[in-house]
Amino acid sequence: MPSSMMYYEDTYVVLPPDMQEKFVTQPELEQLLHDLLADIQDALPYDLKNLRNIDEQVQRLVKTACDLDCGDRGRWQWYVVRLEK
Repeated sequence: MPSSMMYYEDTYVVLPPDMQEKFVTQPELEQLLHDLLADIQDALPYDLKNLRNIDEQVQRLVKTACDLDCGDRGRWQWYVVRLEK
């Protein structure tokens, strides 16, 4: 039986457009996405347009996506990583 630790998501690696990876916690990722989304509210991806606010948009991205095209700010990517075996 797999360990529940396999499904514990607390650390992410973020790849900004300049490709300088950085490790962040989930709250840090959520803040980063919040800031990015605040800048592109006029050009949101289709699946985010129907959500009521930025917090809901952030949660949708964290749960269902691994990248976000921010137009002039480039494409941002993030992935869950496990730092301990």
